[in-house]
Formats: sequence, C-alpha cells, structure tokens
Amino acid sequence: MVFAYVIIAIVVGAALGFVARKLLSDSQGDRARESAERIVADAERHAETLRKEAKLEAKDEAYRLKSESEAEAKERRKEVTALETRLMQREESIERRAEGLDKREHQMSSTQGQIEKRAKDLEDAIAEEKTRLEHLAGMTGDEAKSVLFSRIEDDVKHEAAAYIRDSEARAREEADKKARNIIGIAIQRVAADHTAESTVSVVHIPSDDMKGRIIGREGRNIRAFEQMTGINLIIDDTPEAVILSSFDPVRRETARVTLESLLADGRIHPARIEEMFNKAQTLVDQQIREAGEQAVFETQIHGLHAELVRTLGRLKFRTSYGQNVLKHSLEVSYLAGVMAAELGVDIKLAKRAGLLHDIGKAIDHEIEGPHALIGTDLARRLGEGKEILHCIEAHHGDVEAQTVEAVLVQAADAISASRPGARRETIESYIKRLEKLEEVASSHKGVERVYAMQAGREIRVMVKPDLINDTDSVVLARDIAKQIEEEMDYPGQIKVMVIRESRAIDYAK
Repeated sequence: MVFAYVIIAIVVGAALGFVARKLLSDSQGDRARESAERIVADAERHAETLRKEAKLEAKDEAYRLKSESEAEAKERRKEVTALETRLMQREESIERRAEGLDKREHQMSSTQGQIEKRAKDLEDAIAEEKTRLEHLAGMTGDEAKSVLFSRIEDDVKHEAAAYIRDSEARAREEADKKARNIIGIAIQRVAADHTAESTVSVVHIPSDDMKGRIIGREGRNIRAFEQMTGINLIIDDTPEAVILSSFDPVRRETARVTLESLLADGRIHPARIEEMFNKAQTLVDQQIREAGEQAVFETQIHGLHAELVRTLGRLKFRTSYGQNVLKHSLEVSYLAGVMAAELGVDIKLAKRAGLLHDIGKAIDHEIEGPHALIGTDLARRLGEGKEILHCIEAHHGDVEAQTVEAVLVQAADAISASRPGARRETIESYIKRLEKLEEVASSHKGVERVYAMQAGREIRVMVKPDLINDTDSVVLARDIAKQIEEEMDYPGQIKVMVIRESRAIDYAK
C-alpha cells in the first residue's frame, strides 16, 4: 500500500508538472512555473505523509495478526494439555481394570476347580443313590425310566385333553355364536323349492295299447325315435308308463317333450317324430335361455357372457343326488352373498361365484374330468376374472382356497347340499354309510355302544366309565372325528358326541 501511494503521488506530480509546463508556455510563464513548483512541492509532501500513514497501518496490522496467532497457539496448547491429562487418566483406569480382571480370573480359576470337584462328588453321590434306589425298587434304571415316561405321558395326555377342552370351550363362545348367526341369517333369508328328479324321465300314456303304437311295425317307430333323440326308450311291464333314459339331461327333456306331443297328437310315425322333435328342440332351447336369464335376473348379476347364460340354463334339467343343480346354484349364490354381507367382503363377487360354481355340470357328460375344472376352463374361455375362476376350481377342494369368497362358496355349497331334504341317496348307500360310521367309532378302546343319528349327521358314542374318564372323552371324540375325516366321504359335517355315565346304586332294606 505504501508503494501504491507513492506511485499515485508521482502520477499526480507528473500531471501537475505537465500542467505547469503548459502554463509556462503561456504569457504568464514565470508565474506559472512558480505555481507549478509549489504544487509539486505540496504533492511530494502529501505523498510522504501518505507513505508514513500506510507504513504505520501496516505495522498495526502485522502486530494484530501476531497477537491473534499467539492467542490461538496458546489456546491450542491448553487443549493439548487437557487431552494429555485425559489420556493419562484413561490409561490409569485401564491399568486398574486390568488388575481387577487378573484378580477375577484367578478367583474364577479357583472357583472352577471347586465346581469341578463338587460336580464329581455329586456324580458319585447320584450314582450311589441310583444304585441304592435300584436295589430298593427292584428295577433297573431303564425300567424306572420307562415307568416314569409312561406316567409323564399319561399326565401330559390328560393335561393336553384338558387344555383342548378349555380352548375349544373358549373358541366356541365366540366362533360358534358368530358362525351360527351368519349361517342362520343366510338360511333364514334363502328359501328355494326343490323337486326330486333323476337321470330317467317317466312318461305316462293313456293306455297300454299305446305302447304298441310307440314301438310301431317291426319296431320302426321306436328305432326312429331313439335315433332322432339320442336316448333310450324303455318299454316294459310298467302299467301306463314308458321310461326315457339318458345321461344328457337336455336330450332327455327334448325326448320327453317330443313323446308327449306325439301322444297328444295321436299320429306316431317316423316323419311325425322328426317334426315333433324339431319343435321340441326349439321349445327346450327357449326354456334353457329363459331359465338362464331368469337365474341371472334373480341374482342381479350383470355382464355374463351369453353362452354362460345359456349353459347356466341347461342346469335346469341337471340333477345331483336328486337336487336340481340350477336351484342349488341359486341357493349357493344367495347364501354366499348373505354371508359375504355379514363378513364385510365383496358381495357381488361371492354371488357371481356361487351362481357359476357348478357350471361344469352342464357339460360334464360331454367333457371328461371333474366338473370344477371343466367349469373353470369354460368360464376362463368366456372371459370371467381370476377371482371367479379360483372360486369355481376351489369349491370342492381340487385346489386350496386362497380368498375369503372362495371359502364362502365352499361353505354355501356344503350348506345347500347337506341341509335336510336337499339330496337323496339310495337306501343301500345310506345304510352303508351309517354302518361305516358305527364301525369307525366302535373300533376304539373303551367304546360300549354307538348310535348313528339324524341321517348320519350325528354319532353318539357310549363309553365304559371305568376305562374312559372325562379327559379321555375329549381325546376319544377328536380321534373318532379325525378317523372319519380320513376314511369317509360325506357332505357337510358329522357331529361326534362321546357320552360317559357312571351310576351308583344302593338299596334300603
């Protein structure tokens, strides 16, 4: 900065000199020269003053910087001294801890030796006591273990039975109440009329003389009828009746309408049979379409493919164990919807899946495989969503149910199929099922008598009170139920009730 001031002063002086010289050139040369000299002298004095001031300022700045550096260095020395002090204290603490650890290690070594000595003494004492106990009890160690394990097993079994009984009681307080409420509401709100149908249709005729006309000369009428309709026409000794037999329910219905039209008309010959058959086909197709549309309307399900609606209508002529499949599907749809509403899940999805769950039964006589998988493939081809497909394929356990709606469809299907009067079975299979139930229950130890009740929906087991106690009754009921699940096929559920009764009788003489 001093040099800068000097340079500025020189520049100013030069300028002033130039001006002075310029003035000297004028008419007032002498006077201007004197003035210029004075100006130069003043500029030199001013520049010297500036130089001195700058020098003093530089000295002050240098002194200030030096003072700050010394103060900072002093502060750093204090921090280093404090850090050294802490390090020394920490080293002393670590040394003290090391000495303490050495002492503890020495003590632990001494204690370990004492423990090992006591353990050896204890083992010797246990061996001696074991030998004396074996001598007193007259049993070896293995025999004693076997007896002890047997007693522990019995105790654990009884405790487990008591725990199971308590857990089931607690669970029933909530689960049974809620389940009964939901199912009760669903069943109460659903009312469907079911008629008993079979795989054969019986057509009544005015008289037995009509059988000859149906057969025709050398059997031409009956052959034409069977060839045209694709069903078997059975004419036997049954008075005033003939039987139409076919696994295809639509064909059987078409044949029934055709035969009734021929009987009403009275003219029976191959040409007339063909004419009536064509009219019957048209009528049955119309009934199928109307039945499907009516089912969709009643359940308020929209967006179904037209072919699905028609296939759904074919279920009107399909029965399962005497239960009409279309009415069963409607009932399952209602039940699933009601239970979905109670549980707060998708009602429309549950109703749609319930209506379509047995759609495969309409074509299972045409395609091989389980009707659940047939229905799934059909619904997939006709644009149904993944949730609906899963409910259809899982409703009989072919795949594991992954959604709440699929479980609801399973439950609704079981409720509709297993409620009293929904289905019928042959007397032979019914008796065999009851006998199998009683056989399974009677095979367990301690069972005295077994009674199958309520058409096989409940089984009561009387046990011998001296062999089965109260806790064993719980275990026995669970074992019988598990064996029934593994060995038998049945709709719905079977209640297993174990009854234990003990009586004390005396006489006053």
